[in-house]
Amino acid sequence: MQGNNGQSSSGQNLAKPERPPMNKKFKTTSNSASDDPQTPHFPGPLFPAVRRLSPTSSFNSSSSSAASSSTSTSPGGGSSISSDSFSFNFSDRDYVFPSNLGPYSTRRNVTVKSSSSFSKPQPQKQQSPSQLPVRSTSMPHRLSSAGEGGSTVESDRRIGSPISKPKLRVDKDLKALSLQAASASASGLIPAPSVIRDSASSCRVQKTSSFGNSWKLYLLRFFCLVSVSYAILVRNEVARLQSDMCLAFISFSFLNSYQRHLENGGNTDPRAVALYSVIFTLITPFMLYKYLDYLPRIKNLSKRKKDRKEEVPLKKRIAYMVDVCFSVYPYAKLLALLFATLFLIGFGGLALYAVSDGSFTEALWLSWTFVADSGNHADRVGTGPRIVSVSISAGGMLIFAMMLGLVSDAISEKVDSLRKGKSEVIESNHILILGWSDKLGSLLKQLAIANKSIGGGVIVVLAERDKEEMEMDIAKLEFDLMGTSVICRSGSPLILADLKKVSVSKARAIIVLASDENADQSDARALRVVLSLTGVKEGLRGHVVVEMSDLDNEPLVKLVGGELIETVVAHDVIGRLMIQCALQPGLAQIWEDILGFENAEFYIKRWPELDGLRFEDVLISFPDAIPCGVKVSADGGKIKINPDDKYVLRDGDEILVIAEDDDTYAPGPLPKIQKGLYPRIADPPKFPEKILFCGWRRDIDDMIMVLEAFLAPGSELWMFNEVPEKDREKKLTDGGLNITGLVNLKLVHREGNAVIRRHLESLPLETFDSILILADESVEDSIVHSDSRSLATLLLIRDIQSKRLPHKDSTKSLPLRHSGFSQSSWIREMQQASDKSIIISEILDSRTRNLVSVTRISDYVLSNELVSMALAMVAEDKQINRVLEELFAEEGNEMCIKPAEFYLYDQEELCFNDIMIRGRQRQEIVIGYRLATAERAVINPVSKSTPRKWSIEDVFVVISSGE
Repeated sequence: MQGNNGQSSSGQNLAKPERPPMNKKFKTTSNSASDDPQTPHFPGPLFPAVRRLSPTSSFNSSSSSAASSSTSTSPGGGSSISSDSFSFNFSDRDYVFPSNLGPYSTRRNVTVKSSSSFSKPQPQKQQSPSQLPVRSTSMPHRLSSAGEGGSTVESDRRIGSPISKPKLRVDKDLKALSLQAASASASGLIPAPSVIRDSASSCRVQKTSSFGNSWKLYLLRFFCLVSVSYAILVRNEVARLQSDMCLAFISFSFLNSYQRHLENGGNTDPRAVALYSVIFTLITPFMLYKYLDYLPRIKNLSKRKKDRKEEVPLKKRIAYMVDVCFSVYPYAKLLALLFATLFLIGFGGLALYAVSDGSFTEALWLSWTFVADSGNHADRVGTGPRIVSVSISAGGMLIFAMMLGLVSDAISEKVDSLRKGKSEVIESNHILILGWSDKLGSLLKQLAIANKSIGGGVIVVLAERDKEEMEMDIAKLEFDLMGTSVICRSGSPLILADLKKVSVSKARAIIVLASDENADQSDARALRVVLSLTGVKEGLRGHVVVEMSDLDNEPLVKLVGGELIETVVAHDVIGRLMIQCALQPGLAQIWEDILGFENAEFYIKRWPELDGLRFEDVLISFPDAIPCGVKVSADGGKIKINPDDKYVLRDGDEILVIAEDDDTYAPGPLPKIQKGLYPRIADPPKFPEKILFCGWRRDIDDMIMVLEAFLAPGSELWMFNEVPEKDREKKLTDGGLNITGLVNLKLVHREGNAVIRRHLESLPLETFDSILILADESVEDSIVHSDSRSLATLLLIRDIQSKRLPHKDSTKSLPLRHSGFSQSSWIREMQQASDKSIIISEILDSRTRNLVSVTRISDYVLSNELVSMALAMVAEDKQINRVLEELFAEEGNEMCIKPAEFYLYDQEELCFNDIMIRGRQRQEIVIGYRLATAERAVINPVSKSTPRKWSIEDVFVVISSGE
């Protein structure tokens, strides 16, 4: 029965058609021997397998009969299963591993054999080798017996198989083996525990072998991936090199053909030579551009192997060199354009000669005509001549477009340079102004008036502003320059190249203006400008006048500049003038006349014909000037103002005079003098005064020291500002003021805002002899803000005074120019209040100053215009700075206003020379007067020998020695 079953099974297998290969399907064994045996699934390799038929067709039948005959019954009624009962049956197909991946790993064949205690050995029919199935070397071995005493598992590995099986294959074999063992145990043929133990032992062996060989499979995969990637990369590189060599092959083919043509000898056609030359010339630039970067690589191949530093490509280096050449050499673009034009003409002529029948010279001429006029190629005949002529015409149009662009750029650049003030100034003996400020307008006006006598001069302004803006601002000043030319240049005074651009070494005077920054920054910038001036290699012909903002910084600038530097401290000048004007009303107008060039001013000149004369005779020797002092040459050029009458002029001495201009005076014969009797009245004693300071200036400590020298003991100085009282003493002490050392002054502190009415009403404004409205330190950087604050304070003080002071008699005559105001006008009330208290306002803008002066609500307004006048005077003659320093100082000679009763009697008839002689009796020099009916003083009057009647209410302006 078993045999029948085995045969039937065999017959079924033979009759069953061949099944197609199935990929990775799971297969399990049937529970009965009569079932149709199926080929168990064998996991395939990594790559698809190749189907191959077995050479013996009886493989299935032989294996089937062997399987059926191997089953027998034991004497004990049991049954035994031979080793072939559990062997894996294969169909007539095999799977061959791809040959390009090496030999395929052997598969393991597991065989389960029964123990000798359950079955007896039975003779088995041996099969001939021809009857055995032919197996592929890639098929797995069968499972064999491991010995007696139980089921064992042998793992047999083919020698030379380098690849291990994956873990998944082991697991599948284990599952199939377990299912077959379980089926046999259920039939009573073999004990189930034995099968389980054998299966577990086989699993452990296979796992150990698979795990040991799995890393080799991963390594093979990695190398395969790297190999394929590298092969693709190499193939792409080869393709690129082949495409690059295509152009080179074409070029060399032309060269070889041309060489062969020359080697053939005989009659060489010059037109063919020209054609080859043109083609070679056209190809060469593209070749060079394409392979330019490979030249340094080939040259430095050995170096690059040793040193892997990054190198700049040759293209970039050539482009950089061209860029530098065009930037450094201004005519490089023009030369490049000229070379391109000549090259186009020559190259085009050669091409025309190659494609036409004319001579080479005729071809060159035609090439030039095509370049010059693109329409000349219209009459060309033939394809070749037309192509060449069109190409030459296109190149000519491009060249002429580039030429027009270069010419246009050059003209625009030159015009822009002139417009922006970048051109050099070719001048000498001019006045150079460095910087820009609000004082520039009045400074230019004074310098223009000073140059009027010589027909005008040249003034050069160098500032860090646009040239057009500077010229527009100067044009807005709307005053006549009287023949003086003003040249503006844009640049920095800190740069030597810009200084040389304005001919700094040839200027007769250099004025350095203070900037609009705060005092410390402005003085620091002025110091840097002085350092730049000292660094001029050519040297300086003229002197340098530096406007300073803080008196404490003056010594440092003089230390750096040396003898060429003259400083004018603007803050100090205005502060001292404010104090002098507060103590002597009307003195500011006199200073304005003397400092400005519109009226009389100081001049120093040598007069040899006066040598040997005493100063009292020199005093009346000038009919159009008033001598004020002597520059003593024997004393190192020191200027003595108001010297002694007995001083005799010596050789080299110069005379300091007040005159209209430097060419309007000269010494004359001594006039006759009528001395007569005059009242000998001593100067009245000084009385204590009460003065109010509204605001806080940076140099207020210097002003207090000047007041200490001028005022009588018992005077009071009220300080009204927003600085806390506890901080005032510290600031004054830091400024160098010894508060405890004040003898004549008593400081009274009040804290408040000068533009708030209720704060001002807390002060006894009607009791002050003088009120000084200062430009506050907190707003001094803004001229508009500072002037607005000062003007508001002035109006509030005058309004409060007009309410508190009694009205004067309205029948009193008023000045003619104010007769249009009504009696109830607020301006009239303020004018009446001004007769009781003197108010001196510091207004920085000259336009605001003119407005306040017309209303006469303030006795006088001091502004930056006085500083500009002083700068202009020192620029014309640096020696005048010594005169101004002495007259502004609290010690030495000073300018005063004295009443007429000191020199004459009422209605006495005298000439001005007589009054000058009488003034010498008081050690004073009378330089002018102001009549009681006049508003302005007259300095250096004309017709000094003409007598006239004087009133006791007239006043005289004198220079007297201080006490």
